[in-house]
Amino acid sequence: MSDYENRRYRQSLILGLIGVVKELYPGEQLKISHSILDGVYCELADSVLSSREVQNTEDHLRNWVLADQPIPYETGKDHLFHCSIDQQKITTIYPPLDRSGSLKHFKLIHFLPGFILLFPNVNHPESISPFIPPEKLSSTFSETQRWLENLHLSTVQDVNAIITAKSSQDLICLAEALHEKKISSIADQIFEKRRNVRVILISGPTSSGKTTFAQRLSTQLRVNGLRPVALSLDNYFLPREETPLDSSGQYDFECLEALDLPLLATHLKSLSGGCEVETPIFDFVCGGRGPTCKPMKLCSDEILVVEGIHALNPCLLPTLDRNQMFKIYVSDLFQLNIDTYTRVPTTEVRLIRRLVRDNKFRGSEPERTLSQWGSVRRGENNNIFPFQEEADVMFNSSLLYELNALRPLAEQLLISVTPESPYYKTAIHLLTLLSFFNPMESSTVPLNSILREFLGGSSYEK
Repeated sequence: MSDYENRRYRQSLILGLIGVVKELYPGEQLKISHSILDGVYCELADSVLSSREVQNTEDHLRNWVLADQPIPYETGKDHLFHCSIDQQKITTIYPPLDRSGSLKHFKLIHFLPGFILLFPNVNHPESISPFIPPEKLSSTFSETQRWLENLHLSTVQDVNAIITAKSSQDLICLAEALHEKKISSIADQIFEKRRNVRVILISGPTSSGKTTFAQRLSTQLRVNGLRPVALSLDNYFLPREETPLDSSGQYDFECLEALDLPLLATHLKSLSGGCEVETPIFDFVCGGRGPTCKPMKLCSDEILVVEGIHALNPCLLPTLDRNQMFKIYVSDLFQLNIDTYTRVPTTEVRLIRRLVRDNKFRGSEPERTLSQWGSVRRGENNNIFPFQEEADVMFNSSLLYELNALRPLAEQLLISVTPESPYYKTAIHLLTLLSFFNPMESSTVPLNSILREFLGGSSYEK
């Protein structure tokens, strides 16, 4: 199942759920909140369902599937899809399937105060993966949700109204203040554990702003009297001829085994113990280690900062005492909905970030970035998401105003994708998504903002 077909499958089940909730709980309002693992978290506006009621809701949804009901919709000139469920008109950003009969694989999980609608994984469309509650991820979503409620913000329209009222600077200051407060809190937690913690490990999916986060965290650590020292995992790659191959016979540079794990473990254990090591310098041109090394030794007030896709994987440093490590998961967990039924997919927010960044810093055309996205997502699913709950803390790098600020730049890139391109449908979809966000001037975005990692002009650029 392609990612696009998986989105259609999900959209169809959500429409069915809307109809079932309307039937079982008249007058209640269903809210589709945020993604969680292979599903979406949902809740009712005025009721908390019992586990028995959640099971009853699932049973009615299965009856709708078995009845093979038609799912009528029309495609508008605005590239939105206007659907009808039980005489209720609903607008979606993905088209549903034509009928309900093929939607056989799903599950509803009671997850207070709401429930989770689980879908098949894109790589395993015929089954539902076992559900292991992601407590830390859920807590991060809940924390952001409470903050949005305190600001009386729930939909994209609320943010647009602030921008239209020319109060965007207040919005920027609020969003950036939350980031700074959270980063400062993480630095304080590390400081409290400074007698044990010698290594900070940072990971997260692409375009989450990990680099800027690491630099801002380092600043806060220095405020606390600690001296952060960066260690790049890139220098611990195996020589190219020793790199494992993937299923297609190509070098798999993203797998954990592409790193010299024994050497890395030895070096970090030695550094944590106060010993000096000779760290390698990898030459990406020749595909091997350079002739020189870099001596490194940690003083008592210094702490290693390691960023990389495998940083949260327990197999990265199996011999290092867990108490000596502080693990941080960074991701853009964008939570503003278009409306109560239509969420903004966090993966698409990151894709828009990446489109702008790749063009700005690498000169990449949008089609190149779009062509790589499937491979990037597979790497995340294999190497990052399975280990997110290993983190000691999670940092939500989303910003309320980010799609408003990114829209002018992203639109220019996406408009250039021609109808003949295999990525035209994706480009049109992203343009449709961006159309919900009023464009905003980005010149007032602070120079140390995580968003500057994508817009350019960051105070951390070298």
